[in-house]
Amino acid sequence: QVQLVESGGGLVQPGGSLRLSCAAPGGIFRFTVMGWYRQAPGRQRDLVAAITSGGSTSYADSVKGRFTISRDIAMNTVYLQMNSLKPEDTAVYYCNGKRSYYGVYTDYWGQGTQVTVSS
Repeated sequence: QVQLVESGGGLVQPGGSLRLSCAAPGGIFRFTVMGWYRQAPGRQRDLVAAITSGGSTSYADSVKGRFTISRDIAMNTVYLQMNSLKPEDTAVYYCNGKRSYYGVYTDYWGQGTQVTVSS
């Protein structure tokens, strides 16, 4: 069974920082791509940042320069460092892992962690 377990959400004031963690007990090496998505109430789930098995990263335009995705292979964990947080960053953040079998991708999701940016 593939598990992804997020942690690190919470309430922070505008301009503050949070670091989200996504643990994959079975090993992050099994995933072709790992990423963070977010979903605000009444909105669709959108990609925030992603990191490939080769270490390449990509970001949504709205978070470039503020968020950083990274990984610790030995700890089987992917991180999302979020700086200069804005109220519009408020959402449930989900960790995602994509596994490929002969070119067919399967998505795995964590349970989500709430991030609230408010004064």
